[in-house]
Amino acid sequence: MTTNAQPEVLRYTAFSSTPEGGNPAGVVLDATGLDDGDMLAIAADLGYSESAFLTAPPADGGGPDGRAYTIRYFSPKAEVPFCGHATVAAAIALSERIGPGELVFTTPAGVVPVEVTEDGGTVRATLTSVEPRLEQIADGDLVEALAALDWPAGDLDPAFPPRIAFAGARHLVLAAATRERLADLAYDFARLEALMLRLDLTTVQLVWRESATVFHVRDPFPVGGVVEDPATGAAAAAFGAYARELGLVPEDAVLTLLQGEDLGRPGELTVTLRAGDRRVRVSGAGTRIG
Repeated sequence: MTTNAQPEVLRYTAFSSTPEGGNPAGVVLDATGLDDGDMLAIAADLGYSESAFLTAPPADGGGPDGRAYTIRYFSPKAEVPFCGHATVAAAIALSERIGPGELVFTTPAGVVPVEVTEDGGTVRATLTSVEPRLEQIADGDLVEALAALDWPAGDLDPAFPPRIAFAGARHLVLAAATRERLADLAYDFARLEALMLRLDLTTVQLVWRESATVFHVRDPFPVGGVVEDPATGAAAAAFGAYARELGLVPEDAVLTLLQGEDLGRPGELTVTLRAGDRRVRVSGAGTRIG
């Protein structure tokens, strides 16, 4: 370790108001003096899908005085450019120390504002994504993804074309035609990991549409050394951009994404789309673990 001081490592869950739900994240509010190897080692020791590490903001970081930070994210295997649930976890951890309100995080993917509110004892954080974008996936890569998942092409929902969506990190969006298809997830870890590394994907965003505004989602995350991410804010932001751009939801919409049910860690992510603003807002509750 680059410093003799051991950093305080906090544990929070995001997208749930109870510690048993949502997605756990490690949070180091003062990562000053830690190098990449230190942060990776802490993330690996925790074993959560991601951990967040905060340091002072860049000189031009902007944001309210004392409420702007540089933030980096590490999975147990590698650094990732953006992580929504660890952003929410870090924001809620900070709010317990400096109060709710506006925060500004400078991430490897860009500047991400976060608003923290408290109502009746429940603390919620809303992040605003960087500018999103979509791209096609090559036919051969789609065939390989489905083979790795062991999903027949006929099990896809034809109303949801496969795309790679970005709102801070890249995610392949695939829609299941039935809830049963989504629930039955047993994939080839090494095969999917190899494809995702080649395409620079963070997760595969698997979705099933329950109603006009309610979706069930799952996120395989082999590139992070985790079979499945329990609640994925970055993928939720990417999916919101995907759904709006393809006309699957209105330009102004509030979507509910339910995730973690099949893992026994239920979580709820709120995705807000605003006409005239291409960015996507992702909100959720959070709480400390232990």
